[in-house]
Amino acid sequence: MEHPRMARHLITSALPYINGIKHLGNMVGSMLPADAYSRYLRQRGHDVLYICATDEHGTPAELAAKEAGLSVAEFCAQAHVAQKAVYDGFELAFDYFGRSSSQQNSEITQHFARKLHENGFIEERAIRQVYSPADGRFLPDRYVVGTCPYCGYDKARGDQCENCTRVLDPTDLVNPRSAISGSTDLEVRETKHLFLLQSKLQREVEEWIDSVSAQWPQLSTSIARKWLTEGLHDRAITRDLDWGIPVPADTWPDLAAEGKVFYVWFDAPIEYIAATKEWSDAAPDGETRDWKSWWYEADDTVHYSQFMAKDNVPFHTVMFPATELGVREPWKKVDVVKGFNWLTYYGGKFSTSQKRGVFTDAALETLPGDYWRYFLLANAPESDDSSFTWEHFTATVNKDLADTLGNFVNRVLSFSRKRFGDEVPEGNHAGEAEAKLGEELARLLAEYEEHMETLQFRKAAAALRALWSAGNSYLEEKAPWLEIKTDPDGAALTLRTAMNLIHLYAIVSEPFIPATAAVMRGAFALEGDTATWVTAEQAKALSAVPAGTAFTVPPVLFAKITEEDLESYRARFGGAPDA
Repeated sequence: MEHPRMARHLITSALPYINGIKHLGNMVGSMLPADAYSRYLRQRGHDVLYICATDEHGTPAELAAKEAGLSVAEFCAQAHVAQKAVYDGFELAFDYFGRSSSQQNSEITQHFARKLHENGFIEERAIRQVYSPADGRFLPDRYVVGTCPYCGYDKARGDQCENCTRVLDPTDLVNPRSAISGSTDLEVRETKHLFLLQSKLQREVEEWIDSVSAQWPQLSTSIARKWLTEGLHDRAITRDLDWGIPVPADTWPDLAAEGKVFYVWFDAPIEYIAATKEWSDAAPDGETRDWKSWWYEADDTVHYSQFMAKDNVPFHTVMFPATELGVREPWKKVDVVKGFNWLTYYGGKFSTSQKRGVFTDAALETLPGDYWRYFLLANAPESDDSSFTWEHFTATVNKDLADTLGNFVNRVLSFSRKRFGDEVPEGNHAGEAEAKLGEELARLLAEYEEHMETLQFRKAAAALRALWSAGNSYLEEKAPWLEIKTDPDGAALTLRTAMNLIHLYAIVSEPFIPATAAVMRGAFALEGDTATWVTAEQAKALSAVPAGTAFTVPPVLFAKITEEDLESYRARFGGAPDA
């Protein structure tokens, strides 16, 4: 995945929907890998802008607000704060986390719609839609509920039955009623909506995908190609909702008067641009941020990567690019779409209603963010779906984090303090074992860098784990606890080398476990320690922490998960389906 070495990197992850706290699958399929990649690029000296936001429009937000007894605006404001608190707990380092209900998104979405209209890519069409006299409004599909004609489920929505997953039309439902008032007095009336003429943009989208998709993972290209093979259909981009970005009255006065708003899937991707403007507008006094240079006429200066689960891929590889192409303005289009498969819970779906699976707020109540970050990235559902099980999670935490990394840090620093005091000991000059270790570190570091740059997170985690293991192998080979009995200077060299390994681990582990990385780095009282990355030469030399540097022994970095813990997690969150 080639990109200019010192390019500006724009990174976005699929916008989490405002309705409810997300589960671990949502985290690993979008925001977490985007954060790890952003952190890595910043450490390598690139100019990085990582933008995300809550996706706040659409029927589910209105229905959830009604259920909570709040106005939609208040519901969304509260939910945005709650979601942001969880993402802070995972140490997601967004440059800006915006809201699709912002004034900036309203303005840019309306601008896009006007331009598409001017260029002949939007037209008004009459369609037949369910109308509720009791509510005095047309009902979007999800506002009509009734009995599924296929399986008999009595709470099926007008777009899909949640029970048997059949796609439905509101007129298919038996005993349909309004989700707002419960009224069964429904009729079908004619109304007008705006349609985006994607069929007229198909050839341009195909040519664009041909020009960029060589850098995409197979998952992203195969989904995009499938949609193109089936043909792009003209798609309604307006809805009858109270909450949303209004259709502009200067262009469509009749539809504006009827209170039509843009469909959430039209305005949500535009929020990437709008959130960047929100970031710019929120600049502190005295600081100027140029949002437009990231998005407008930016093809040669910005490398743009998007992260999302596979259900979002069609919108980002086909529909949003069609919108951008139809606007006929030089807006930045994505360079790389990193799509992810599903993370399952013991092979099944995460489900709030059935209390199955781990949601991100509960995850943080159970264990600190770094435990989750490392496990999820090391098992990212890249080439296929991956399954979360408590047994696998426990084994990974105990082996990789507690034993391979945490135990190494603790025993090196504790033993050195006990035998040589509170400063890094000097001892002998580096010898053959240290030279061999340095070569191994340089090789593994190069592997790690390559995997991070090509967005292969599982492979990057394996290379990082191998770096940690190299330190353990060195320590076992040198055995300073035996060496000190016959060769104290040799033992001092071993411990000084191991402490330099800890410092190296602190730097290179930051994309995966940032909080722990900060603790490891903070163990050494190094003046002017501004290194953001480790070169191959530095990895070979292992001399960043010189003899005489004061250090402290941090608390245990990762506590082992016990059999009792495991039982309690299974009891709380559900274990294997037959458990």
